[in-house]
Amino acid sequence: MKSHVPSIGRLQLFACVVLAGLLPASPVAAQSTPPVIPLWEKGAPGFENRKDEPEQADKGSVTNVHYPTLTAFLPAREKANGVAIVVAPGGGLSKLGFQSGGVEPAELLAKEGYTAFVLKYRLPRQPGVPYKFEEHTLQDGQRAIRMVRSKAAELGFQADKVGILGFSAGGEVVSLISYRSGNGNASAEDPVDRLNGRPDFQLLVYPGPLGIPSALPPNSPPAFLLIAADDPHTSVLLNLMQRFRETGTPYECHIYTRGGHGFGMGKRTQRLSLSHWPDRMLEWLHDEVLHPGTK
Repeated sequence: MKSHVPSIGRLQLFACVVLAGLLPASPVAAQSTPPVIPLWEKGAPGFENRKDEPEQADKGSVTNVHYPTLTAFLPAREKANGVAIVVAPGGGLSKLGFQSGGVEPAELLAKEGYTAFVLKYRLPRQPGVPYKFEEHTLQDGQRAIRMVRSKAAELGFQADKVGILGFSAGGEVVSLISYRSGNGNASAEDPVDRLNGRPDFQLLVYPGPLGIPSALPPNSPPAFLLIAADDPHTSVLLNLMQRFRETGTPYECHIYTRGGHGFGMGKRTQRLSLSHWPDRMLEWLHDEVLHPGTK
């Protein structure tokens, strides 16, 4: 089944975001069509001619992403807490688990007052595409953070409280942009490119090993880490914790006894601990992002 928003439809949705200028008064569940914000109106740099190629959607997953976008999930006005979070779905960099690793966490975050944006990034492991992880996926991730910052005043959150949550390969996208300079280009023609592209905090849920440099910068964003002990990538978090300790980076890590890889938001498990893991994330966000420094 093909799923693709025509160019005119994308522009109309984008215009809705621009013209609204206010958060919705009704709960997020009332959003029949979440606004879609292109990372680049004319298409990704160097690949503008591919922006109208249709995406492929199948059972909650998306492939054939050539026109990177953010899908916005806005909180009710009375619950908005001033924090924005980009959500990067997993899928092994060959597809996007858009529903379970994007829409579901974004809906929860919006319900709790966070302004959430699900990122459709280009997939370097999809057969036949020209994209590279360290180049084009990095470009999409940094542009997503910059684009969200550019919407802060318009959508009612703080430009210096923009984080990113990633699942599996989406966690690799988080690492890719969290440990590199995100300094903007002060002389860029596009004002979005003048903004910082590194997140203010990071949330990694069973991430893979890509995107982590041999040495972390001393000012790495505060981190929330979560994985199961029987996940083949558990060592990624163990190594990150040691590096965080060496650099003085604040972090919190949860390692569950069992759960394997890809348990999503915990809706399909009979393990009580895993089914409640999103509560741990919300607690960390409350303590470290909404009220940092609280004893």
